[in-house]
Amino acid sequence: MVDPLAIGTRMRQLLDAMEADIAARYAAQGVPDYRPRYSPVMRLLAESDGLPIRRIAAGVGVTHSAASQTVAQMAQSGLVESVPGAHDARQRIVRLAERGRRLLPVVEEEWTATTTAMTELDAELSTPLHRVLTELDAALARRPLRDRIRPPASPLTRLGWPECALGWPYDGEKSDTRAYSRHVDRRAANQAAKGRRIS
Repeated sequence: MVDPLAIGTRMRQLLDAMEADIAARYAAQGVPDYRPRYSPVMRLLAESDGLPIRRIAAGVGVTHSAASQTVAQMAQSGLVESVPGAHDARQRIVRLAERGRRLLPVVEEEWTATTTAMTELDAELSTPLHRVLTELDAALARRPLRDRIRPPASPLTRLGWPECALGWPYDGEKSDTRAYSRHVDRRAANQAAKGRRIS
């Protein structure tokens, strides 16, 4: 059973399950190699004569790398093609290929059907999913998760010692823990030799 607090794992599982269901609908219509993540790109390109990868990434809301990978997969399936830019031949412009244009009606039909299904699913939830995602996006924009995660306690702190109790300059990241252990052992031996105990 998945840990209920394993948010990342649960979100990926849910997304994978939903995408698999949508992909199955395309397969039933004779398009087994189509992936749901292609649809935002297909719909964006349908409104233009072609776009560079950076514009596709911005329009879909993903990173340049993610957009490039998706476009490459779409090109392998014959959905898009890349051509030189009109004003700069070094720039590659992505546009719908013939197969992509032929599939547009199917894509639009499935997009509408999926949107309707998600609206109905939202109605079954205590809080609509789209609202939670919007709030989560805004919260992480205000304060990224990396800033919300507390750094791990130092070895001294976990042992109940003040971090400077043994004169060890522990910084939580760069210190060599083996060297730290040797330092503690030497300090303990020195104090024991003087008849004192570390408590």
